[in-house]
Amino acid sequence: MTADAAADRSWKSPAVPRLTAYGRVATHDVDEAAEQIGRIFCPHGLQPEADTARDFLALHNCAAFDGFSINYVAYGGAVTIDPGCLDRFFLLQLPLAGTARVFAGAGEVATAPDHAASLLSPTLPTRMVWDACAQLILLLDRRLVEQRAAALSGRAVQPIEFDPAIALSGCHGSRLRAHMLGLADLAERLGGGGGLPSVAAANWRETLLDILFEQPGNGLAEAIRLHSGRVETLPQAVRRARDLLAAHAAEPLDLAQLAASSGVGIRALQGGFRRHFGMSISDMLLDIRLARLNAQLMAAPPGARIIDIAFDLGFTHLGRMAGAYRDKFGEAPSATLQRVQRGRFTN
Repeated sequence: MTADAAADRSWKSPAVPRLTAYGRVATHDVDEAAEQIGRIFCPHGLQPEADTARDFLALHNCAAFDGFSINYVAYGGAVTIDPGCLDRFFLLQLPLAGTARVFAGAGEVATAPDHAASLLSPTLPTRMVWDACAQLILLLDRRLVEQRAAALSGRAVQPIEFDPAIALSGCHGSRLRAHMLGLADLAERLGGGGGLPSVAAANWRETLLDILFEQPGNGLAEAIRLHSGRVETLPQAVRRARDLLAAHAAEPLDLAQLAASSGVGIRALQGGFRRHFGMSISDMLLDIRLARLNAQLMAAPPGARIIDIAFDLGFTHLGRMAGAYRDKFGEAPSATLQRVQRGRFTN
């Protein structure tokens, strides 16, 4: 079909479009849609079903922030979308109109407005069939998600695979929908030329990640609750010591004072940390400091210096700090900072 012929066709949009000030793609041409949307998300196969090919349209609006974006994507007719493994990002897909069948790994999810949303993990092969479907899609950078999971759970960075089905009738699904719609509303108020201040973007990132980590499927939510000391079965002394470490993480560790404040002896407290957290008290303190360093690097303003942030967090040996950070997060602190600044510039 020629461009003039496509322009003459009336749009049969499956929903009232969102994020219209952030338009990226609007076309009736299948190859153009696959190529342009593939640049924003990832390369993918796109095939309209034969009996609805005349109704094909593709619409993609994208408001990008630091490490995440909120997108409106709509396809007219029925289309099969085959991205394979997403690799670089997680996608939370909230249906606004129509239906979609999502195949992720060995799982299958049937999504529809007010019924179910889908969550795609980057390491799971994915294929989707959309039917007159429009979705609000939250894209979260894979490195961001895996680093925050490591920071909150006490684990090293590792691949994460979530349950792809999200019931919108449940508390988790309702919270997810409210925040995705809220982010779209905020982007629309900002308009196409507006941006979020770094502090506001960081707050949105943390809120969205909190919701993401509530999703069942890999024990991550429980690991985060344990590492943060929120598990009810933790002995009171261990929980109190964990809270004190967090409250005074920038200060030098005084085991005698920590044990006395927790109401037990040093050896009993050390044994409690080994038994319940799987790490020593000093390792827990280091992990808290590394988590805060990662969070501050992700929200760092232009011109921020790693040495200043590290000293404020209680690190006294930058070489050891950098090595520990690399072991936990899979890259040097400078790489995290450069990636954040580069992403801010390109957005």
